[in-house]
Amino acid sequence: MAVASGRVRAPRAAVPVFETPPDPDTTRVMVAIPALNEERSIGDVIHDVKLHGFECVVIDDGSSDQTGAVAHRAGALVMRHLVPLGQGAALQTAIDWCVTNGADIIVTFDADGQHRAADIPRLLDALSHEEADFALGSRFLGTTVNVPRTRRLLLMVAIWFTRFTTGLHVSDTHNGLRAMTRRGASVIHLRQNSMAHASEILQQIAMSGLRWVEVPVTIEYNDYAAEKGQRSTGFIAILVDLLMARLQR
Repeated sequence: MAVASGRVRAPRAAVPVFETPPDPDTTRVMVAIPALNEERSIGDVIHDVKLHGFECVVIDDGSSDQTGAVAHRAGALVMRHLVPLGQGAALQTAIDWCVTNGADIIVTFDADGQHRAADIPRLLDALSHEEADFALGSRFLGTTVNVPRTRRLLLMVAIWFTRFTTGLHVSDTHNGLRAMTRRGASVIHLRQNSMAHASEILQQIAMSGLRWVEVPVTIEYNDYAAEKGQRSTGFIAILVDLLMARLQR
């Protein structure tokens, strides 16, 4: 398997709404899934992850639909933000909870069906074989299915921006499929609650000096994911957020 490698806040409040926590004595890998109004896809996503033998932790970011209930029925531990705080905040809540409850490795995974759980073992193998603390999924080392041309162009700009601002020579960015060790998770303290958190994670990896690798994965742009995809204006807002944060450091 080809991989690319390199080196270079306070926890969010959440309310446990279902009393079915995983057993920390038998759980090594926890899959963290932030979700907002994903009742149409979250059940299938959790089924896919559990089919491959992994525990799911879903952070329902104040959804107005039945996301939390569907996730619970599918077998996930569900925690809920009382109001929407943003995907970055939901992801930080999930990471904090997983670390506190004994996860050795945390995998972040999107709720809209773009990711494939079959790629998770590849991320875990890369962490072990490369002695890394972060395994970053890359659609450009792997496969993209039905990616819109405009989306590909925006991603190319994001990759350039990330390389320029972080010094990480990554082949992909804003890919929510990644794995990290407990040590890696300990250096992630997200302050960008919006989608800009994906670039902020890479900035924090660069600053940590911990070893990272990129792993080929498949991203599928299905019709549902396309409906919820980022628009150009959203991408510009991400760049502004990150530039302002950089100027304030």
